[in-house]
Amino acid sequence: MSGEIKLGRLAGLQLSALPSAVISAIGLWTLLTMLAAVVIPLPIGTAVLGGLIAALLHYVSETLHQLGHALAAKRTGYPMTGVRYWSVLGTSIYPTDEPQLPGRTHIQRALGGPIMSVLVGVVAGIIAAMTTGLIGWLIAFFAFDSLVVMGLGAFLPLGFTDGSTILTWWSKR
Repeated sequence: MSGEIKLGRLAGLQLSALPSAVISAIGLWTLLTMLAAVVIPLPIGTAVLGGLIAALLHYVSETLHQLGHALAAKRTGYPMTGVRYWSVLGTSIYPTDEPQLPGRTHIQRALGGPIMSVLVGVVAGIIAAMTTGLIGWLIAFFAFDSLVVMGLGAFLPLGFTDGSTILTWWSKR
């Protein structure tokens, strides 16, 4: 893709980002900084640092979600080749020469991300409940992002989500 930025490899997957991911990361950092300064409230320097860490944790959450897809895909025998970040989300990349696959395979691969995200969110939530201060807030944000946004939110049928993939292939099983 035009303007795609290569980020390296992780667990055998080629990671890349579109320019929209860079712009969105800066916007997310700004938004989270403002929330930290107003809602918690933190001193501005601490809010800026906390906002940056929270924005990075969001992309960690997205990466773990994609690794869930990759594990599920590998188990089906039709593995992913990469992850492309766009805006504040990511897309699983599969081989362009992949054969026609049954709906069951698509559903299994789609479920891997939300399952991983829910598990990560629950564990992070337990840790957050035992943690205080800025670290506690950051872990709580990570737990919410993983559990609600990347886990449960992935089931919303928005056309680009796992929920849409599941609905599409469920009817074709």
